[in-house]
This record gives sequence, C-alpha cells and structure tokens, in this order.
Amino acid sequence: MSGRIVSDEGTRQLEKGNDMAPPSKVGVPPRKNAWEEFNCVVKETFFSDQPLRHFKDQPKRKKAALFVQGLFPVFQWGRGYNLSKFKGDLIAGLTIASLCIPQDIGYAKLANLPAENGLYSSFVPPLVYAVMGSSRDIAIGPVAVVSLLLGTLLQQVYDPVKQSEQYKRLAFTATFFAGVTQLALGFLRLGFLIDFLSHAAIVGFMGGAAVTIALQQLKGLLGISKFTKKTDIISVMRSVWSNVNHGWNWQTILIGVSFLAFLLATKYIGKKYKKLFWIPAMAPLTSVILSTFFVYITRADKHGVAIVKHIEKGINPPSLDEIFFHGENLTKGFKIGVVAGLIGLTEAVAIARTFADLKDYEIDGNKEMMALGTMNIAGSMTSCYVATGSFSRSAVNYMAGCYTPMSNIVMACVVLLTLEVITPLFKYTPNAILASIIICAVIGLIDIDAVILLWKIDKFDFIACMGAFLGVVFDSVEIGLLIAVSLSLFKILLQVTRPRIALLGKLPKIPIFRNILQYPGAKKIAGVLMVRVDSSIYFSNANYVKERILRWLADETEKLEDQSMPIKVVVVDMSPVNDIDTSGIHALEGLHSHLHKKEIGLALANPGPVIMEKLVAAEFDMLIGEDNIFLSVNEAIKIYAPNAVLDP
Repeated sequence: MSGRIVSDEGTRQLEKGNDMAPPSKVGVPPRKNAWEEFNCVVKETFFSDQPLRHFKDQPKRKKAALFVQGLFPVFQWGRGYNLSKFKGDLIAGLTIASLCIPQDIGYAKLANLPAENGLYSSFVPPLVYAVMGSSRDIAIGPVAVVSLLLGTLLQQVYDPVKQSEQYKRLAFTATFFAGVTQLALGFLRLGFLIDFLSHAAIVGFMGGAAVTIALQQLKGLLGISKFTKKTDIISVMRSVWSNVNHGWNWQTILIGVSFLAFLLATKYIGKKYKKLFWIPAMAPLTSVILSTFFVYITRADKHGVAIVKHIEKGINPPSLDEIFFHGENLTKGFKIGVVAGLIGLTEAVAIARTFADLKDYEIDGNKEMMALGTMNIAGSMTSCYVATGSFSRSAVNYMAGCYTPMSNIVMACVVLLTLEVITPLFKYTPNAILASIIICAVIGLIDIDAVILLWKIDKFDFIACMGAFLGVVFDSVEIGLLIAVSLSLFKILLQVTRPRIALLGKLPKIPIFRNILQYPGAKKIAGVLMVRVDSSIYFSNANYVKERILRWLADETEKLEDQSMPIKVVVVDMSPVNDIDTSGIHALEGLHSHLHKKEIGLALANPGPVIMEKLVAAEFDMLIGEDNIFLSVNEAIKIYAPNAVLDP
C-alpha cells in the first residue's frame, strides 16, 4: 500500500536503488539514545549562534587564541586596525562626545543623581565595552529610559535629597546587580529570554517612557521649584497647573523654549539632510555653551533661573565599599538592578542588531550581554550608574563613519578631559537647557509609524503596544513594564494554546491542497475531511486540536445528512507540526478512538522525522495502521477517494 512506513532497512534499500522498496514512503529517522537527544537540544538551545566547529582539529595554541578573541573581540578587530580607520573613529568619537556630555548631565538629574555620576558613566563603561563588545557602532552611556526607571524605583526606598548618600549607595548596588544579571545571562547563554518581550510591547513601553520623561522635564523647562514626585500624567499636569500663577519663571521659560526650538530645528535638518548629521549632534553642546554664557553675563540665576551650580571635578572615585552586600538593601538593590539590567540589555541588543544589519556583520548576543554586564559591574565600583547602548548616540556614531569600538574610547577620553578640566564651567548651566536637551532626545523614542504598522498587521500587537504605553503614562514605569511583559507572555500562551487549524480543499486542475478560506476555489472532496495543524502539538493545545477537528467533523456531518457520501476518513496534514509530546500523542489516540467508534478512519500526511520517531516509539503507527501514514495529502486521497480528479 502506498502509505506503508519505510523501515531503516527499507530506507537503506531505497538509497541503493532497490526496486523492491516501495516508492514515496514516510521514513523513520535513526533512533537516538538519551544522551544524543539531550546533547542535540543543548547545542541548539545554547550554542546555535556559535558552533564549536571552529575549535575542531585546531592545535592547542590556536584554540587558546580563538578563545581569547571570542572573549575579547578587541584582539580580533585590533589586528587589522590602521590609521584610516582611526580617522573615522576619531571623528565619530568626538561627535558623540559633544552629544553625550550634556545628555549625561541631564540623564543623571533624571535618575536623581549628581551630574558628575552621569559623566562618570560615560568614562569607565565605554572603555570596558570597547575591549569586550562585538558591535562596531553602539555608543555606550546613560540613557533616558533606564535613568527614569532607576530614579522612579530608587526614590521609593530613599529620598534623593534628604537621604542622598543612602540613595547613591543603593544606585551603585542596583548597577552592580544589573551587571551581574547581564553577565549571568550571557555566560549561561540565556540571551533568548529577552526575546520574550515582544517588539510591540517594547514600542509601547518606550513611547510611554518618552512621554513620561518629557512631562518630567516641565519642571526644569518652566522653572517650577515644587514639583510632584509621581510620574503619571495626571499628577504631573496637576502639579504644573497648580503652579501656573506663582511657580512659573518667565526667564526660565524663555531660555528653555528658545533652545528647545533650536534643537528641534537642527534635528529636523539632520533628518532631512543626512550629510548634515553633525549639526544636531553638535547642537546640544552648543546650546549648553550659549545658555551658560547668557546666564553668566546676565546673572539670570539671581532672578529665579535654576542652574547646575556644582559638578565634582576629577575622574571616577572608587565606590566598591559603598555597595550594599548585606542587609535588606541588598535585596532591594538586587530587585531594582535586575529590572534595570533587563531593560538596558533589551535596548542595547536591539540597537546593536539594528546597526549590524545595516553594515552586514554578525552580532553575538551572548558576548554583548557579557560585555554589558562586565562594564556595569566595573561601573558600579567606580561611581557609575547603569549604562547601556544609546540609540541617538549610536545613530550619530554610525552616520559619522565609525569603524570599530575605538570611537567609544575616543568619547571616553573627551569625557575624561571634561571631568578633569571643564566641569567648573558648567556651574552656570541652566536646568532649562538640560530639560530641552532631554525632551529633544526622547522624542525619537515615540515611533508613530511603528504603531500604525502594528495596527495594520496585528491588532493584538497593537493592543499590547497601547497597553504598555497607557500603563507607563497613566500609572508608572514599573506598571507599564509589567503590562508589557504580561501581554507579551499572554500572546505566547494564546498562540500556543489555540493554534491555527485549517480546513483543506483541493485546488482545481492541480493535486495541491490549501486552506479553503485563503483559496475560495479549493474544493472539498466527498467522503474525506482534510485538516492541517499549523503548530506543534503539546500538552497545552493537544485537547484543543482534537476537539477542533471533532467540531469540524460534526459540522461537516450535519451538512451531509441528506447526501449519500458520509465522511469515511479524516486526513490530518502534519507538515507544519514540528514536534509532539506524550499529551499530543494521547490526543491523537483519543481522536482515533472517537473516529473508530463512528467507523471513520484516521490518516496522517507527511509527519516530520521527529514526529515519526515519537509516533513509532509510542506504537501509534501500529494503532492506526501503517498503511494510514502517507507522504502527502495527495497520496492519501489517491487511496481514499480514487475517483477524485487529482492530476492536471
């Protein structure tokens, strides 16, 4: 019979061209022992991105060199480094340094930390990343979303003004555990876990965080001294309007709005004319210099314009002894650090992959995690807070023509010079200009085009996006993050527990069977119910698959009550089914038992090698009969409906 399963011996005979072996049969792959199966799963799960074949048949010295290069990519790109590449990296490094310095000061205030801690975070972490990171384009430093997240979570434990020392120590502790989390995920090769946060949820979360950050900057932009510590839009707007009569400062508004308009104009120019990318990159530092000079010569600080006042001079002081390694603050710092580390990791890996695709080179996600983790651990010991990849600075780095992570080293050197020499000059920098810089920077996080695309492609993705967005805007960053994660996991569970199952029909004139909803011309074949399961069959969906097929059978039987061709067989196309577990096999057994009582046959078409191996191990092939497993739906129809027109 055409459906009989080919044994291992039969397969070998086919390979030798033995005419006695039946043609077009479903083969059974060689059985693997338990160790082979486990080894295969481990390799595909944890080492699929970096096969061990590079180490095979290599001398010990070569293996050691490959290992060192894998751990420290600087030894790989450093070998072919030359003056031409350095020129590109130098220009890129100087450009992103001019952008990062004012941003770092502003982001530190967003995290409720002293301005110098923001600058510290663009000195040590970029140096560590340049040695260990695999991305050529990513620019390292503090970012708005992580700064807001830290500022929100940390102030729930300590007041950043009244308990500033404890607050700062908890920030270093959170940074340490953020690094430990990132390093552990990379070392254990668990990078695939961050993929559980869907793109839709990230778009919504980032957009909501951008709106929240922008609203928080109204304090500095309007010159309000008494401002709410809550981040939701209702509390912020209530705080803004309650101060409209006595809390707003017109000099501050003039400075902030004027330079915000300038920054937005330069950003528009840079977006419209790609070759002029350096204009928006230089605009923040230019704004800081001009506004600082203006405040100094007019002494606007004596008329209510809030200024930075003081930034500590000198490089990063050690902070290892300030990290909480015991007590209740250890637990609090760990919880905050894990959340901040995962958000920073998600943002950095997404940025690295984006620019790697543009330049057509490979990114090792696990190496990226280890590099990010190591730099944040080192940063926590040198007075830094959580650093990660910045999209705005990475985009400028890319457009400026960087070749290697050397641009991060150049940027760090400029920050070092700033810390050692220039920081006293920032004394009269108005807070309004920092607010303007942050607002201009976070606008790019609101991706309207992506939201519209989500609506067009997948309504559930749109709901997940808006849920995360509204959660951040109307409640808090942590609630928005919780909604984003929850909706992402819910979508996975929904797709796993309710897989798509298609009712098939035959296309006219050709022996091909397709979904009758997608192809209205596809016709059902009398006496046969043909379905296709578009998912693996696991414990989570096995009963649904069985019940859905039986419901279709009942519906089709009702339609055929007055006809003389009742359904005699159910053909299940297993082509898309990648895997099946014991619950799935039990569901198929239950389906067969139910059909057998009604004197209806069950046939399987084109089960894959993993499926066949498990079906044979469970002796399911013997239960339904070896002749009822076919190479294709077409082969099954030739047996069960020979009078149907199958050929062109």
